[in-house]
Amino acid sequence: MITADSLTVSRGERVLFRDLSFHIAPGEAVALTGANGAGKTTLLRTLAGFIRPDAGTVTFADIDPAEARAHRIHWLGHLDGLKTGRRAREELDFQARWTGANDEGIAAAIAGLALEPLLDLEVRKLSAGQRRRLAFARLIAAPRSLWLLDEPFAPLDARWRAALGLMMQAHMDRGGAILAAVHDPLPVPARALDIGAGR
Repeated sequence: MITADSLTVSRGERVLFRDLSFHIAPGEAVALTGANGAGKTTLLRTLAGFIRPDAGTVTFADIDPAEARAHRIHWLGHLDGLKTGRRAREELDFQARWTGANDEGIAAAIAGLALEPLLDLEVRKLSAGQRRRLAFARLIAAPRSLWLLDEPFAPLDARWRAALGLMMQAHMDRGGAILAAVHDPLPVPARALDIGAGR
């Protein structure tokens, strides 16, 4: 699915991690752990192609990295990345279709995440948990094989953590993979990847 080989990434004058290597296979979840400042978000952004590593490589099986990043990866950052002035329906439609969803996929995401009562509200009027569900909807509406998630459950209550856990397991059962930066355990079986103590 994805392989990192001898990655070194710095921020300013500080090296966040050096010679980091790992592989994530289809059907696998990996919990990315480490103290605040260790570089968890930076690693996710590097894999997604937003940051160029100082050294090392990222490969995606036999797929060109640009193709993989454009069509095989979902990135869900710590911030939801939603346009707050739009109504939820408009934002969902834009984000889901931009990542390749069709009407059927969007309907499945709305039903699975109980978004129907929220769709006519402006995004700015949604709670943090509601916004996270709306942001998560594109992952369900437009299936892609690798999910890169940064603190995906932070604003969610226990009910929705469990519900999203079931969606994550379904994604893995279809051969998808997940790398999620977390402080708490993921609600699915996951291997840990610890990148250090930070500073």
